[in-house]
Amino acid sequence: MFQQLKGVVNVESGYSGGEIINPTYREVCSGTTGHAEVIEITYLPSEISFEDLVKIHLTTHNPTTINKQGADRGTQYRSIIFYRTDDEKMQALKVIEDVQSAYDDMIVTEVKMFEHFHKAEANHQDYYNRNSETGYCMAVINPKLAKLKSLYQDKLKK
Repeated sequence: MFQQLKGVVNVESGYSGGEIINPTYREVCSGTTGHAEVIEITYLPSEISFEDLVKIHLTTHNPTTINKQGADRGTQYRSIIFYRTDDEKMQALKVIEDVQSAYDDMIVTEVKMFEHFHKAEANHQDYYNRNSETGYCMAVINPKLAKLKSLYQDKLKK
């Protein structure tokens, strides 16, 4: 999704928020490392803001479920936002407050200081673009892409 946004230069899949260095996918999926499956976004603040990225994140997945996204369950699937500065933390908290009214349940997204990003294995990079015809992509990612396109048409690359 984020690859389609104006101002986004790069998106890498990986893991963050856990206790071990350079975990593997198998280790993260065990639920014992403390990591969440995340993406690291490199972007141009002159074209898209941190606040916009947080809002898009919160409104294109379900931020109200603990350790769960759709059929995927486990701590690695928790909703989380990592910040690097106090200003980013305040922006993230404000966006959560602003979008809360769109949900019946409370937003449970964690807001946590960034420490380390561990890049995922090569087969996890650019996954959708390489596997868009799989059942998972069609059932899970396509609806999110449709929501992105309907809510944020003005933020999409041409």
